[in-house]
Amino acid sequence: MSLVPADLRYTDEHEWIRTEADGSLTVGITDHAQNTLGDIVFFELPKVGSKVQAGDAIGVVESVKAASDIFSPLDGEIVAVNEEAVETPEDVNSDPYDTWLFRIKAKGGASSNGLLDAKAYRELIGE
Repeated sequence: MSLVPADLRYTDEHEWIRTEADGSLTVGITDHAQNTLGDIVFFELPKVGSKVQAGDAIGVVESVKAASDIFSPLDGEIVAVNEEAVETPEDVNSDPYDTWLFRIKAKGGASSNGLLDAKAYRELIGE
């Protein structure tokens, strides 16, 4: 059974989103995603300053099994990337909710309200 923290939001693409005090959103991949992918070996993350649209493929996660796109959860601008995740991608396997990938500042009017809550995400992954 996957860990699904109640205080986060989720996407259909198995990303988690946490709203920070400054209003930016921190994004990572879920416990379910890292379990499905297996040992993570590589991240390609978006560039700081990139303008992104909800649903855009903006990065890549590679494991020993497969490569998958990382998608933007909403419209906005990338304001930070986690270089530690790039240098030690395997950290996401041991602690997926502490190993964030990027932060996004939502474009005016965009919010995380349309994303899944923990209950809806559990239903999506069949738990």
